[in-house]
Amino acid sequence: MTGNPDLRRIIFLDVDGTFADHGDVPPGHVAAVRAARAAGHRVLLCTGRPKSMLPERIVEAGFDGIVASAGGYVEVDGELLADRRFPAEIAARAIEVLTRHQCAYVLEAPDALYGPPDVRERLRVAWEARLRADPDEPRHEGPIDILDGLTPDVDLATASFAKITCFDSLVPVDQLAAEMGPQITALPSSIPGLGDRAGEIYVAAVDKSIGIRDVIAHLGVPREHTIAFGDGLNDLEMLEFAGIGVAIEDGDPAVIAVADRTAPPPRAEGLVTAFIELGLIDGI
Repeated sequence: MTGNPDLRRIIFLDVDGTFADHGDVPPGHVAAVRAARAAGHRVLLCTGRPKSMLPERIVEAGFDGIVASAGGYVEVDGELLADRRFPAEIAARAIEVLTRHQCAYVLEAPDALYGPPDVRERLRVAWEARLRADPDEPRHEGPIDILDGLTPDVDLATASFAKITCFDSLVPVDQLAAEMGPQITALPSSIPGLGDRAGEIYVAAVDKSIGIRDVIAHLGVPREHTIAFGDGLNDLEMLEFAGIGVAIEDGDPAVIAVADRTAPPPRAEGLVTAFIELGLIDGI
């Protein structure tokens, strides 16, 4: 494989529900990524998380780059290609809307996370309520550990950020986005059970496919040589854009509908199966 550049592919992996299962990366997925890179392919994470929300257990497999903040931040071989954030005027309006509706939220920047003083406690309460309602939910810290990198005592009105994650609000996240302005849109939370008052709020013109375009333009690779894997609604554009779009079998039905094929979920180490079927690796 390494001797024929025409057979090399650029692989983009969503993190939650695709590469990782409840924040943990299956050993087979680590081995598959390493085998694919050894075979001459490039493998990048393509996640809604900001770079600041990617712990070592996620990145230790080794990657050629990252598309983070759902297309807002792009880095290849350590070189920064893009850092897209909320324009200052819209950011200020967003904070006003979040405050007025008593939201529990995190402002996500590539190098930091910002939030109001009570966000950790409010997320803990929401998560414990979910655990009580669903006895089958794994007994772990769930989404609470994503706040480990929270930067305290920041003037949120002047913070620079790429995306907002809202965990709780007096109104649905769609209404929050609408009040922030036509440039802003929202998706439901990828954390199950938090309801319509939780979700991701971002600049509508930015999505994961924009980040993929940055990468292939930088590397001089045609889109036909890209393969993207994902399971959630923020993966729709990248699966539609990639040469081959692969949806995780238990992913959102809308994502499965636009995909070229499917792969088993991470608990079944589905990337191993998919990489072998696609001819990316011979085995691990």
